Amino acid sequence: MTDTTAAPDSPARRPKRERGALESLLTVTLGMEVLAVIFGTLAINGLDVAPPGVVFGVGGVLVLLLLIATRVVRYRWGVWFGHVLQVVLLSTGFIEFLAAVTAAIFVGFWIYCFVKGTQLDAAKRAAA
Repeated sequence: MTDTTAAPDSPARRPKRERGALESLLTVTLGMEVLAVIFGTLAINGLDVAPPGVVFGVGGVLVLLLLIATRVVRYRWGVWFGHVLQVVLLSTGFIEFLAAVTAAIFVGFWIYCFVKGTQLDAAKRAAA
């Protein structure tokens, strides 16, 4: 049998940080955007609108920024960083129109999640 109790001299584990609804919803949206950018990069590369190095370089930077945003969205400035990334994704419409359509759909998700997450967090604070 294994002993499930911790040894008295071992450090206690910190409790997990509780994530709010806003953070959770925005993180999911950013994660979906990562996938959209990856597939969009492949599609735009197939259209030969720019050299492959440029397409994959810009796509890689966008994916990296979105992944960073998923980690910092817990902070107020991280949410603003996410807002800026939404504008950057919309600007891909200058390269390909359908990229802007896809970005507009995700901006709609972002706005909905921002509003609903803020409402849910406020209701939770009021109930506590």
